[in-house]
Amino acid sequence: MFRIDGRTALITGGTRGIGAAIADQFTEAGANVVVAGRRPAEGHHRSVSFDVSDDNAVAAGVAEARELLRGRIDILVNSAGVLSEAAVVDMSPDMWNQTLAVDLNGVFYACRHVVAGMIEQRWGRIINVASQLGIKGAPSMSHYVAAKAGVIGFTKSLALEVAKHNVLVNAIAPGPIETDMVAGVTDEWKQAKMLELPLGRFGLVEEVAPTALLLASDPGGNLFVGQTLGPNSGDVMP
Repeated sequence: MFRIDGRTALITGGTRGIGAAIADQFTEAGANVVVAGRRPAEGHHRSVSFDVSDDNAVAAGVAEARELLRGRIDILVNSAGVLSEAAVVDMSPDMWNQTLAVDLNGVFYACRHVVAGMIEQRWGRIINVASQLGIKGAPSMSHYVAAKAGVIGFTKSLALEVAKHNVLVNAIAPGPIETDMVAGVTDEWKQAKMLELPLGRFGLVEEVAPTALLLASDPGGNLFVGQTLGPNSGDVMP
């Protein structure tokens, strides 16, 4: 239903999980895709490798991706992330800083190095993968919640800055999704979370990717500006 034929897309965190599912869906919908991760991708997508928490590395990686995409990045998806679990009284500054460096700073860095080209070409879509926990909070995940709440706020502010240039910035705030990242938290947390969900189950990556395709598509995504869409099993109802 939604096509992005001929568009070019860079997807950070695109080598696994939600990012990989979005890369697959974008490719099927006609886009020319490059995925980025800390390690080279395995599979059918072209890839670049960089650490999103390092601004200089992001700058170099974006430049490399732009060359692979023949000088143009139409769509940026920020899906790179880390997740860990600790109460505030037990959380080290290193754990806090690492989470914000990847989950929040990485979004800023990628946007910073991509958005100028989108403004110049007067077309762009930026899709930031946040979390429903950035809206509602969660025990033992204050660092992750702070980062994802920051992504949602950053999305709104950037959207207001660049919408006049036909660059549309939005966020997706999934609920718990069956990914390698979520597999790393405790069974107790996952079982308690399951009981909170009206659907009674975690989502699948292929159930999140269509939201990104909607936001990236034209005309399907043309009226979304600074929005946060929530494929979250009913965990948050704004």
